[in-house]
Amino acid sequence: MNSDSQNITLQLDAHRVPLTVPRDKEGVYRQAAQLLNQRFKFYQQRMPKASAEQLWMYVSLESAVNLSLDVRSKDLKPVEDKVRELNQLIEQQLI
Repeated sequence: MNSDSQNITLQLDAHRVPLTVPRDKEGVYRQAAQLLNQRFKFYQQRMPKASAEQLWMYVSLESAVNLSLDVRSKDLKPVEDKVRELNQLIEQQLI
């Protein structure tokens, strides 16, 4: 471990997860763990008979979908900006 990283332990449901993370990213890891635990409880309340493995599968799928949507929206931002710019130019020429 170098001086720019630190050891932390996150609690995900009943599991302790030891990690070495960059010091400046510790808060992000803790927030992510908190979000995952919230989503786990959400599914647990709605599917009380589901196993922990099934619940984590739903949490994982939801997280992956949200990540995919975020990546897709970021990938499209330059295109959307260019379309807006072109639309403005066209509107100016039409006036």
